[in-house]
Amino acid sequence: MARRYRRAVMLYLDHAATTPPRPEARAALSAWLDAANASATHVSGQRARAAVEQAREQVATALCCSPHDVVFTSGGTEADNLAVKGCMWAARERSRAVPHLVTTAVEHAAVLAPARWLADRGDVDLTVVPPGADGRVDVEEVLAAVRPQTALVSVMTANNELGAVNDVATLAAELAERDVPLHTDAVQAIATLDVDVAASGVAALALSAHKIGGPQGVGVAVLRRGLAVEPLSHGGGQDRGVRSGTFAVGLDAACGAAVTAAVADRAHLRRRLTEATDRLAARLTTIEGVRRNGPDVAAWRLASHLHLGLEGADPAALTLALDRVGIAASSGSACGAGAATASPVVTAVGLPTTPLRLSLGWTTTDDDVARAGDLLEEVLSEVVAPGRRSAASWLVGPDVPAAASEGA
Repeated sequence: MARRYRRAVMLYLDHAATTPPRPEARAALSAWLDAANASATHVSGQRARAAVEQAREQVATALCCSPHDVVFTSGGTEADNLAVKGCMWAARERSRAVPHLVTTAVEHAAVLAPARWLADRGDVDLTVVPPGADGRVDVEEVLAAVRPQTALVSVMTANNELGAVNDVATLAAELAERDVPLHTDAVQAIATLDVDVAASGVAALALSAHKIGGPQGVGVAVLRRGLAVEPLSHGGGQDRGVRSGTFAVGLDAACGAAVTAAVADRAHLRRRLTEATDRLAARLTTIEGVRRNGPDVAAWRLASHLHLGLEGADPAALTLALDRVGIAASSGSACGAGAATASPVVTAVGLPTTPLRLSLGWTTTDDDVARAGDLLEEVLSEVVAPGRRSAASWLVGPDVPAAASEGA
């Protein structure tokens, strides 16, 4: 008997990895592709520099910080590295002693990898705080890890896999009383959460444009004035001497446009995606062996993320099944794609089941959600115990009518 699912136009449910560019970002990028060097003193250079500074103002307005705090980077990874390495190197230079760094086990690799690299070199003493079972980090546990030598605490605003949201504002306020700066990776948060640098009191923040409708290859490090940061590279001294290099005028302009558009649409998008992910969760968790991971309280999870645990599912079979029916989704962070080992986040939280991350975005429609429910209901019923199929069976797959092939 032929099954109903079929491969058609790809259904994109991986917005946490990257989301399509917004029209405003495309227009800004196109307008400045032929820009002159923004550090040049001639008229063309001054115009290009004006475009960069306008983008800086747009980001500052969206994040409620000073334009002087905004440093353009190549993306979230560089922004995180600049904060973590730069702050710790500056602290060591200032005190001539080994500084202490506190972070968590559910951070993005862009934070954990440089933190562990610094620790392996003897540049820092490192404390990694474990998360709770829902993926959130307990504020009191982080504060308990702080020492007199602590030079930086890095806790992400929202987890990129589970979608768990941390209480960054409370943590920042408590750390301020101890005169310890807080860095937060807000890459996943900007699209659906209100992010206010001034109100939260964070000292440093990372943003990536392609997570909010901008192009790949550009991001922002917010570094509050007064925060000592050593540069990762040296050169012409652009951007306060913290990040030298020729300004990427088109990318920076597109980043500014994307942030502005995303913030303007944020409240509406949050309501729409909350309803969509809840609707999908209610439908899919009726399948035996499927559960929703992450916080139980809606306020502490991203509207865009639905993280499922699939009991007894073969990860390879899941991947093949999703590909066969035309669903683009993820089992974890896109930065770990192709890895044979379990996701560090899933391991840190102690989830025993195969993970599936579904992430929605600004282009997701009600029809997409309905179609996702239909396809996933059938696929998950076959890959989750007790009726699971092996990866080998998906290589052959079900009979699919010719009319239902790709592009039909």
